[in-house]
Amino acid sequence: MDELLHRVRTRLAIRAHRKVRGLLDGEYVSLFHGKSLDFDDLRAYIPGDDVKDIDWKATARVGSPLTKRYIATKKHAVLLVVDTGRDFAALAEGGTLKRDVAILAAGVIGYLAVRHGDHVGLVAGDADSTEYVPLRGTESHLERLLRVIHKRTSLSAGPSSLAAQLDYVRRTFRRRMLVIVLADDGAIAADRDEELQLVRRLYAQHEILWITIGDADPTLEDYADRDMIDVADGRELPPFLRRDSALRNEFATAVATRTAASAELLDRIGISSRRMSSDDDVVPGLFRLLEVHNHARR
Repeated sequence: MDELLHRVRTRLAIRAHRKVRGLLDGEYVSLFHGKSLDFDDLRAYIPGDDVKDIDWKATARVGSPLTKRYIATKKHAVLLVVDTGRDFAALAEGGTLKRDVAILAAGVIGYLAVRHGDHVGLVAGDADSTEYVPLRGTESHLERLLRVIHKRTSLSAGPSSLAAQLDYVRRTFRRRMLVIVLADDGAIAADRDEELQLVRRLYAQHEILWITIGDADPTLEDYADRDMIDVADGRELPPFLRRDSALRNEFATAVATRTAASAELLDRIGISSRRMSSDDDVVPGLFRLLEVHNHARR
C-alpha cells in the first residue's frame, strides 16, 4: 500500500546520516517556532510561571501580576503545490525523471509533517486541470498524495502551467499555510508577469518555500547514443545539434543565467528557494532550504 512512501523512507535512511536527518527534522520544527500557541486569556500569576508570559500592561492596570495563557495549535497545514504537466515527465539534470525527484522532495517534507502531527494537502495539475487532495495527517494519506503526483505526471499530460496551480491556491485558501512549490526550471522569470503577480499575492497570505527541479542538458555525451525528444511538442532533438560543442556551452550559460535570475527574483519577494538536480540533492537541499529560510526569519 505504501510503495512510494516506502521508497522515500528508504532513500532518506540510505542517503542521510542520522545526524543530518536529525538536523533536517529540527529545521522543520523551527518553521513553526513561535507560531504553535494562540492567546487564550489572562490569569493571576503563579510562582513558577515564565516571566516572559506576564502581561505588564494588564498588570499595571489591575495592580497585581497577570499571566497570559495560551492554547496549543496542534495541527499545522502544509500544502504541496506541484506542476504535474508534461514538462515534469522530462529528465532532470541528474538523469532521473523530474517527477521522481519531485516525489522524493514532496515525500520527505510530507513525512516530516506527518511525524510531527501536521496535516499535508496537495494541489497538482497542468494547463488543462487541477486536482486538490485535502489536508490530512496520516502516512496512508501521504502515500495517496505521492501516487497522485506519479499518476498525473506523464508525456500524455497537458502542458505545464504553474500559474494555473498558483491561481487555484489563491482562489481557494484563506487559512495561512506553509506552501511548498515544486516547479520546473524557468517557471518564474522577470517577463512572466502573471506568475510574478500570483506569487506576490500568495506570499502576502502564506509562508512559501520554492523548489525548482533542474532540466537535463541534452547535449551531454551521456545522452549521445539515446533518442531525445522535446516533451513540450514531442519532436526529436537532432543528434547533430546535440553534438555541437558551441551549443553545449550556450546551453550551460543559459541555464546558469536563468537559475541565478529566478533565485534573485524569489529572494527579492522574500521567498527562500533551492534548485535540485537529482535524488541525491533532495535531503541536503531541503536541509539547506529550511536552514536558510529559518535564518532569514530571525
